[in-house]
Amino acid sequence: MQIDLSLSRRRFLGTSVAATAVLGFSRVPYLAAQDATPVPLLGWSDDFSDNGLLNVATTVAPISSIVRNIGGNRINLRGIVPDGTNSHTFEPAPSDAVILSNADVLIANGLDLEDPTIEMANENLPEGAAVFTLGDKTITPEQYAYDFSFPEEDGHPNPHLWTNIPYAIAYAELVTEELSRLDPDNADYFAGNLDRYRTALETLDAAVQATVDSIPEENRRLLTYHDSWAYFAPNYGMTVIGAIQPSDFSEPSPRDVADLIDQIREENVPAIFGSEVFPSGVLEQIARETGAEYVDDLRDDEPPGDAGSPEHTFIGMMKRNLQIMAGALGGDPSLMDGVDPADTWVP
Repeated sequence: MQIDLSLSRRRFLGTSVAATAVLGFSRVPYLAAQDATPVPLLGWSDDFSDNGLLNVATTVAPISSIVRNIGGNRINLRGIVPDGTNSHTFEPAPSDAVILSNADVLIANGLDLEDPTIEMANENLPEGAAVFTLGDKTITPEQYAYDFSFPEEDGHPNPHLWTNIPYAIAYAELVTEELSRLDPDNADYFAGNLDRYRTALETLDAAVQATVDSIPEENRRLLTYHDSWAYFAPNYGMTVIGAIQPSDFSEPSPRDVADLIDQIREENVPAIFGSEVFPSGVLEQIARETGAEYVDDLRDDEPPGDAGSPEHTFIGMMKRNLQIMAGALGGDPSLMDGVDPADTWVP
């Protein structure tokens, strides 16, 4: 991977009490699974002291979770996009400009997922800091997926790479390289955290495959509201047969709904999947008319549990998703039981 060595490191500067009140940071510490030792806040410390650590801003929760597992307690971490928020349409607040003005780097997915946040970052990051995107460094344009929610004619590829666990591993490797470039004194620490986290992700990857394999072959089909599974499905042997939400995030037309109802009936689809982020009365209507089970709690960017709990992680989110899919499609959810969702970094 080609790394730009021009970005200089900077320190987190103090700020006023008034600014602290505006930022609205989450103040719930994450807990290390192994010994319940407090771990970094999902926001910079309330006193804004110059602790000499990198200030790393991130966008969506899966990326924040990956970065936390690599950076551990050698970075100050702040996620910009709140959990369970539509990251495609999220408009950052003026207080986010203050966060970004103190960041050494914004680590984002890219691929047009968080354009307003990236635009604000480009306007407010201090001299020497930059946006570091992951998606475009993980796959080539030839590998971009396009679908109903992300049609090729609109020019915006499906950006949800992280649901494919090998791509999430690539994200973790890219994060390690970038943090090590910005803070070479802690490169060995970041590398050690990557080793542990890669092992956990590989365990997750194997469990996901085993769980999908337990689903009867004729049921390995996904109809979802928002298509977050375009990279997941082909990797694990599933097929995305449709997505409800059009590219402009409106409700589908009556003709689109009628076509989907016909398709579900013809293919005997046992379940259709909604989202925590995108509640949809349309899916409920489709389920009533087809007799398919309606499952409304898949998550692509909202970890389960409370902030600070062991399951409130990217791995915890994917574990829960596979348990939900398997339960609805005739597979064995218990095959995910051996996956430990907790963070793996060490102090």
